[in-house]
Amino acid sequence: MTDPAECCRLSRRRLAVIDAARTLFIEQGYEKTTLGEVVERAGGSMATVYKLFGSKDGLLEAIVFERTSSGVAMVHEAIAESGSPSTILHRLAASFDRHFLDPETVALVRIVIARSMSDRAFARQFFDRTATRTGIALQRMFETWESQGVPMTATPVLLAELFLGQFISDVHAEAISHGLGLARSHERLRARTDFFIAGAGLRDENLDYASRESRVGGRRD
Repeated sequence: MTDPAECCRLSRRRLAVIDAARTLFIEQGYEKTTLGEVVERAGGSMATVYKLFGSKDGLLEAIVFERTSSGVAMVHEAIAESGSPSTILHRLAASFDRHFLDPETVALVRIVIARSMSDRAFARQFFDRTATRTGIALQRMFETWESQGVPMTATPVLLAELFLGQFISDVHAEAISHGLGLARSHERLRARTDFFIAGAGLRDENLDYASRESRVGGRRD
């Protein structure tokens, strides 16, 4: 039988190790950081680190996937606050922009890019847990709107790909250029999101017009 106190202790230790390792990986790089340094900063023992993560690679995976796999949650949160598709997309764009371009996320993406060059399995796992799952959540959002009769100019699959692609492109540009190639601003984010909404046919005035046409058509029948 599992001891609840032991589980709680290991959970706290796990969080402490992840926090220490994340800081060290970002400060001095993944390759240069040793597990001994992580244990020294986090406390505990090397045996506990191996028990929780298996290896240094396992620790990196826990850090990366914990930090970068929250896109699905952001989609669900944006939808839960309700509003028109335009409102939800602007809300979601702001959340994606804050999360994906957070300096810590960008630093971890640099580590992922370097790691992926020599580890195809890691690269595939990262893509599956982040972009793929977030893309599916977006696709389902557009599919729900489509099933509700919301007119759109492209398929849910394509719209999800295009919307998410903006932010994947941004984080990659930021990671590679160290901020030299990306001029971030609230105005840029809003203009780009407005452009996507217009191209997708999801502007509020378009939906109001479609709703009126539907009602008029109903009366004529």
